[in-house]
Amino acid sequence: MARDVISTDQAPSAIGAYSQATRAGNTVFISGQIPLDPATMEVVDGFESQVRRCFQNLQAICEASGGSLEDVVRVGIFMTDLSQFPTVNEVQAEFFNEPYPARATVEVSGLPKGVAVEVDAIMVLGD
Repeated sequence: MARDVISTDQAPSAIGAYSQATRAGNTVFISGQIPLDPATMEVVDGFESQVRRCFQNLQAICEASGGSLEDVVRVGIFMTDLSQFPTVNEVQAEFFNEPYPARATVEVSGLPKGVAVEVDAIMVLGD
């Protein structure tokens, strides 16, 4: 099966050996987004702002892939402190409508650039 690489300047460029997203058939696998401002490639300040920036980056990649957040079927959230989970729920609700995508949330000991949160996703596009 052919794979297409998705890239947009509206989300941070990859900072390693990976693509922002890869499309295989009608499925788009979006790499983990950390709270980097795509214009400056700097981490945004404040936990709530970091969560919001992750979802904004995710949204930009969805749109560059020809879809939207409405097409996301699964979200993965990685956090360094699960006690901040209520904030993640509040911010995620700003970006997604019911029916919400499936989600897994994992507390981790560290994330790239020392950020507090990272979000990845799987999106399925219509035919």
